[in-house]
Amino acid sequence: MTIAARPTLAAKERQVTGKAVAGLRRAGQLPGVVYGRGLESANVTVDAHEFSVLRRRVGPNVLVDLSVDGAKAQPVLVQEVQVHPVNRRPLHVDLFVVRMTEELIVEVPLVAVGTSVAVTEQSGTVIHAIDNVRIRALPDHLPQSIEYSIEGLVDFESTIHVRDLVIPSDVTLLNDPDELVARVIPPRVEEVVEVAPAVAAEGEAAEGAEGAEGGEAGEGAEGKSEGGEGREGRGGRDSGGDDGKDRKGKG
Repeated sequence: MTIAARPTLAAKERQVTGKAVAGLRRAGQLPGVVYGRGLESANVTVDAHEFSVLRRRVGPNVLVDLSVDGAKAQPVLVQEVQVHPVNRRPLHVDLFVVRMTEELIVEVPLVAVGTSVAVTEQSGTVIHAIDNVRIRALPDHLPQSIEYSIEGLVDFESTIHVRDLVIPSDVTLLNDPDELVARVIPPRVEEVVEVAPAVAAEGEAAEGAEGAEGGEAGEGAEGKSEGGEGREGRGGRDSGGDDGKDRKGKG
């Protein structure tokens, strides 16, 4: 079995720091720092285009042979990449020098494969509770990802936990074995309330009755108003009669 050669990356030591590194970026250089256990950190630059091509080719846990100013290459991991919030271009890179005989603790992405009948036949939705797990392994044994099948999710009661993951024998899984990885939830059912024709008819009848009562009430009010005007007129005449009697008595 032929072991594939590790990808390579060339770097140059840099003296420019702070805000002045913006000029390096405009010149196509990516600022970075190289550090490791027992090593003094060093400021470097790498070719921005070369680094972008490298990121597209390799995963997060792939060892890269880094050479600074033409010196002997050292195995490094791309530890962190700072990117621009808008155009997503790399702004800075941290390169960690590893020791091949010392285990590393890293996060490895989980990849779901297969098809769940609870999704295809029961319209469920797969919920991925976690996207990665923490593992410990030697640098050249770090997995790029860990796959797990969701074909066992046959109903809404089925679940996949960390203990169900298949882990290489030379890798130690650090997550809680009982931690949930994935499950399928049932479809959301929206309740639809329909108004029966009979109910609608009763509603219309009730509205009609209310209208009729309103009309009768209006007519009664008008009648009472007219009656009141009549009483006011009679009261005026009675008052005039009293005045006449008083005047007659006085005369």
